[in-house]
Amino acid sequence: MVKIERTLHQPDFDLFAKISGDNNPIHVDAEFSARTRFGRTVSHGMLLYTILWGMVQKQYPGARQASQNLMFPNPAYADEPLDFEVTEISSDGNRRRLATKASRKHDGAVVLDGETEIVLP
Repeated sequence: MVKIERTLHQPDFDLFAKISGDNNPIHVDAEFSARTRFGRTVSHGMLLYTILWGMVQKQYPGARQASQNLMFPNPAYADEPLDFEVTEISSDGNRRRLATKASRKHDGAVVLDGETEIVLP
């Protein structure tokens, strides 16, 4: 298992929106988000996965993704420390199945739960 702690901030959400084109106001508009059930802006799910994918690339240089299955059961807010984990579940030749998870540090709530299959070079 590989694990890191990282805290995302509103400028991270804003930059990811600019790069990805996902300008959903739930991610970038504090006034709009305040009126939602979340009460404030929430991270893009794929921003969370991008951090996990970076961890995969560091652990398995040159790997390419064959598939992914992701769920986002709880929101991740700006300025909250998050734990990111990648765990190898199985291997078969040059293929690896990995569990990917991100959770809020303060209460353990899972904000990303998934699996990724990679192919090694």
